[in-house]
Amino acid sequence: MLSCYYFMGVKIILFGKLADIAGSSVSIDNVPDTDSLVNALHKNYPALTNTKYVIAVDKQVISGNTALNKNSMVALLPPFSGG
Repeated sequence: MLSCYYFMGVKIILFGKLADIAGSSVSIDNVPDTDSLVNALHKNYPALTNTKYVIAVDKQVISGNTALNKNSMVALLPPFSGG
């Protein structure tokens, strides 16, 4: 499953189980960075708190807080498996 949302120009894409958890409507206020985004998502969708995922901004997996702008594309990716 794939869900895509836009907030203040930031495109947010959720894949797999993450899209299932968030459902068909995601409500997030303007967020300046990925830490703020994660905090808002965890507040609005508590099941995400105990779910593992990585964040990619503009097609690059990030490991720390990253600033977002109105043209940013953020993807939340569940763990990958397979070989």
